[in-house]
Amino acid sequence: MDIVMTDKQFKTILEMVDMILDGCKDLDEAKRKVQKLIENQGGKKED
Repeated sequence: MDIVMTDKQFKTILEMVDMILDGCKDLDEAKRKVQKLIENQGGKKED
């Protein structure tokens, strides 16, 4: 099964990343925050 992302979903993801980056002091902090979000999603199964 292929998962297709709509333009609206993609825009929403980019807006969320923008909010994360806006609150960071430097690149390392931004990377840590994004990595933590990825790890938190790792345990969830998408159907």
